[in-house]
Amino acid sequence: MTLNAAALDRRLAAFPRLGLAQLPTPLQPLRNLSAHLGGPDIWVKRDDLTGLGLGGNKLRKIDYVLKAAIDAGADCVVSGGVVQSNSQRQVAAVCAKMGLPCHLAVFHGRVASKSDRYSNSGNALLNTLFGAIKHDVSWDADPNGAMARIADELRADGHNPAILPYGISNALGAIGYSSLCAELAHQCDDEALSPNAIVFASGSGGTHAGLALGANIALPGTAVIGFDIDGEPERVRHDVERIAVEAAEMLDWSFDRSIIDLRAGMAGTGYGQPHPSCLNALRLAGRLEGLILDPTYSAKSLAGLIDLIKAGEYGSGDTVIFVHTGGDAALFAYMPEQLFGA
Repeated sequence: MTLNAAALDRRLAAFPRLGLAQLPTPLQPLRNLSAHLGGPDIWVKRDDLTGLGLGGNKLRKIDYVLKAAIDAGADCVVSGGVVQSNSQRQVAAVCAKMGLPCHLAVFHGRVASKSDRYSNSGNALLNTLFGAIKHDVSWDADPNGAMARIADELRADGHNPAILPYGISNALGAIGYSSLCAELAHQCDDEALSPNAIVFASGSGGTHAGLALGANIALPGTAVIGFDIDGEPERVRHDVERIAVEAAEMLDWSFDRSIIDLRAGMAGTGYGQPHPSCLNALRLAGRLEGLILDPTYSAKSLAGLIDLIKAGEYGSGDTVIFVHTGGDAALFAYMPEQLFGA
């Protein structure tokens, strides 16, 4: 397995990065959860511990994407997401660290919530702390278009903005995220693990594309299963395929898009809306492992894994890696009764 990891390491070395993400992130056993579920040996890849701005999976992508933009002369950054976007928070933290003005398109209307807690706490509070300049925008399913308009205004004022796309989901971002698979291959060698599957939340496509491509190179034979948390599986699958193919071309790798595995059914009533199996997973992780999940991404992907175990897809003798993509701050944007009942 190490030789395969080395092949990915060599390809990644051709792409410079800022080096702000604290890597490698830990790989830890979830023994209590594994015993409780009576299924496979579950390990968690702690990409919630990448460091800056409370960490999260986007820092791997930003490391590469923003480095390329700065090298091209960018003097400010434009990005965006919903009110409680984990991506926005990580972009804002990196910009603060790099001394770059950060403009965020904050999309309202995608997540139906009239709670002041949702609007002002969690990631929204941290964006203010990090000094981001917020532009309120109505959600219209074209987030990158709104960012482009903000960037046009900045260019008209004489600036050279870098646009970090929604979710930092583009080919270079996916290359950045494929680095997780190189780390994981080395860590599995150290732990004498042969993972049957990697599971995670899939939304804007870049994380899924990076994991599929990285595993194809460094962990061949390991299933890569993304759970759609958007409620738009056809759109998500299309984006994952497009980004993965573009990233593979940049890495000079022949990628078979048929290996992309996206599972529907974990979105519930929609993006950002908790549902019973999601909340059950969130509580189990907390009570059995002291692991903090969020109801938008990580809890829904763990709920998906629990469903796979119940269906007998993975059982005793198997090893599954659960990728914790972060999002702890968003947990505090939800009312306690939404998470634990009245």
